Amino acid sequence: MTQRDLAAAVGVQFQQIQKYEIGANRVSASRLWSIARVQGVEVAYYFEGLDEADLTGQELAPELFKEGTSRDALGLLEISRRLPTEQRTKLIALAKAMADERSRAPSTE
Repeated sequence: MTQRDLAAAVGVQFQQIQKYEIGANRVSASRLWSIARVQGVEVAYYFEGLDEADLTGQELAPELFKEGTSRDALGLLEISRRLPTEQRTKLIALAKAMADERSRAPSTE
């Protein structure tokens, strides 16, 4: 299904679908329900692979969802979204390990 097809089916411009995909705009619950219905999946499909901490927001970085988020962060989010669950889980574990290691390392500044 193209972005244009999906946009027409849910009643928005295709640019809005692009913004949803890259995380530039949040998707409301009602819009997510409409998108899921059009794609023939349950809303839960979009949350596969998230553990309960992710769903409660304890592990999510809120800065990823603020306006002005860096292209690198959005690019990483898009890449991870396209990965199979097992690979995405490994990528997240690697990124967390790298961030944890950096925070434990003595500052060189």
